[in-house]
Amino acid sequence: MSAAGVSETGASIRAGRRPLRFLITGLGATLLYAVLAALFSAGEPALMNPVVGSVLAYGLAAGFSYAGHKYFTFVSDGAHRLEAPRFVVVTLLGLAVSFASPAVLSGKLGLPVQIAIGLTCVVIPFVNYVVLRRWVFAGQRDGLQ
Repeated sequence: MSAAGVSETGASIRAGRRPLRFLITGLGATLLYAVLAALFSAGEPALMNPVVGSVLAYGLAAGFSYAGHKYFTFVSDGAHRLEAPRFVVVTLLGLAVSFASPAVLSGKLGLPVQIAIGLTCVVIPFVNYVVLRRWVFAGQRDGLQ
């Protein structure tokens, strides 16, 4: 096998592991959010208002998620000045969908809220994976495109 063949095989293996790395990064960001939100809201009196604590924890977890996806999931060489704003757009759109989905599906269409939540939990990560891979972190290295 040629050096190019070995390189392509390695890139193919790494690309095949990308969904697992996406899952690991996403779970890590979710766990970080949960721990920080709980800590910020803990104590008597609470360190901060639970809403403020949740928003702060979400922002910090989003920063973790950006770094994890840039350097671990998609291994991107792209410039932060291009990728970070794109990541923020995708994150905010996902947040908007998570607000709108229950409002429309449950509030307007009368479906059980569990359906709206379940669809959000499945659709948003899938769409995020595709958009992050194709748009946000398009500057992937090591032949992982």
